[in-house]
Amino acid sequence: MSGLVKRFGRTVAVAGIDLDIPAGSFYGVVGPNGAGKTTTLSMATGLLVPDAGRVHVHGVDLWERPQEAAPLLGVLPDGVRVFDRLTGPELLSYAGMLRGLPRAVVAARRDDLLTALDLHGAGATLVADYSAGMTKKIALACALVHAPRLLVLDEPFEAVDPVSASAIRVILQRFVAAGGTVVLSSHVMALVERLCDHVAVVAGGRLLAAGPLDVVRAGQDLETRFVDLLGGGPAEPELTWLRPSSA
Repeated sequence: MSGLVKRFGRTVAVAGIDLDIPAGSFYGVVGPNGAGKTTTLSMATGLLVPDAGRVHVHGVDLWERPQEAAPLLGVLPDGVRVFDRLTGPELLSYAGMLRGLPRAVVAARRDDLLTALDLHGAGATLVADYSAGMTKKIALACALVHAPRLLVLDEPFEAVDPVSASAIRVILQRFVAAGGTVVLSSHVMALVERLCDHVAVVAGGRLLAAGPLDVVRAGQDLETRFVDLLGGGPAEPELTWLRPSSA
């Protein structure tokens, strides 16, 4: 990403972000609410047109050659929106066929993903009737079905139960071990420290720090370093009225 800028009216959501994601890395993007993380990742994956800047995916200009760049990407966007009048298997088959995969390949990968993400039991259920966590999992399956080289995941573990989260972590770690690249945003610092080998800290639409995890956290845990980079936390109010009643 080079010089990415995005404005919404007078609000500058992203103010010129430059970021290189090494191939084969597990890259975490962290920042407070409203930091510009989702806007940045949306521009980096072709979901939102930047006002300025360029994005290259394995050397392919995303905005000049989108038909070449899109197959390289698997994307789980923020605020998942899917064709929810389909069942999970139907949605996953649809996603695979949209990517141009042969029917037999789609069927095999669909069944593998449904099993890996524990969604086989809901095979006849419309996605509209899925829980929030199940919807997140089927959307992740749609991002994986064409075996992309780069996965960009916005809060992939939000609303996902611990057992499913463990299965997703294994899938992503094996993907990276096989040479893939994962970029994920999260508010959970412990998760980023556990999974990621690189991290970027974003606030106010700007990049505050980026690089290998150990370099960015500078001898501290990531949460402490994060707070330091943002200039410390807000003053803690004294809620003197908040006391258990003795009556």
